[in-house]
Amino acid sequence: MPVLRSAFIALSHNRSLRKFAEHSTVGGKLSSRFVAGLDIEDALRVCAQINQQGMHVTLDSLGESVTTADEAHRAADIYHRLLDQIAARKLDSNISVKLTQMGLTQDPALAEQIAARLAQHARATSNFLRIDMEDSTLTQVTLDIVRRINSLADLRGSIGIVIQSYLFRSQADIEQLIADGVRVRLCKGAYKEPAEVAFPKKADVDDNYVKLAEMLLQSPIYHGLATHDEKMIAAAKSFAAQRKIDRNHFEFQMLFGVRRDLQRKLIAEGYNVRVYIPFGREWYPYFMRRLAERPANVFFIAKQMFRQ
Repeated sequence: MPVLRSAFIALSHNRSLRKFAEHSTVGGKLSSRFVAGLDIEDALRVCAQINQQGMHVTLDSLGESVTTADEAHRAADIYHRLLDQIAARKLDSNISVKLTQMGLTQDPALAEQIAARLAQHARATSNFLRIDMEDSTLTQVTLDIVRRINSLADLRGSIGIVIQSYLFRSQADIEQLIADGVRVRLCKGAYKEPAEVAFPKKADVDDNYVKLAEMLLQSPIYHGLATHDEKMIAAAKSFAAQRKIDRNHFEFQMLFGVRRDLQRKLIAEGYNVRVYIPFGREWYPYFMRRLAERPANVFFIAKQMFRQ
């Protein structure tokens, strides 16, 4: 499985395959397992369906590095439209944004300005902006931007971040974020990282996830635990029960199209569940990372294709 994981991560950067996949009928059919659709209306429709099942939603317009300020502003405009439509349709959803999609690698000041405006719009519509975490070369600048925006009196609490348990630095980062009052989504991490910055063994990543989850659960802030791993979920549930932490004090987060059975089970048990719903035409890198996280998905998708 580690070989397959590395292969899928490498393929996620293959431009020729990406161009073919994102413009082919077969590619669109394959991606539909994990991607809600190509347009805003597709995302809003699926969001409403998930809400009807008693679950919260996070909407993510797929796309990563942009090359111009105009592209960054166009990407941001999609999120502004989402915030307006979520409010108008009374949907239960927040938004998740990658800073590279807002121009981070070209102009960090531009990305911060765009993120601040989105946080302002989220606050004005009683919503919330989550800044996604990318590879480890961008961890510090992403943290700095989120902390600065959250420190603004009129935006405090309107922006959150993602922390990855496979990074050595994550415990210190979470300690600082809790002190700053920043909401965290904890995940394991989906990028290939060098051994000097990340735990190479899954067991160590898992152990760190549990430790970090316990830190978040004990904090006074509402956080999200993003995992499909039943062992991680069981550990969080057990710790919360032992410490008498209310089930409404945190939420489990899962990806659209992954472990729907487990999502329904947690809802039935009275836990909060949020489903991360991506959409958009630039779905290929996201799709390949999902296969890298769980290569067994390849066989599942192939089975579904042959059934049609």
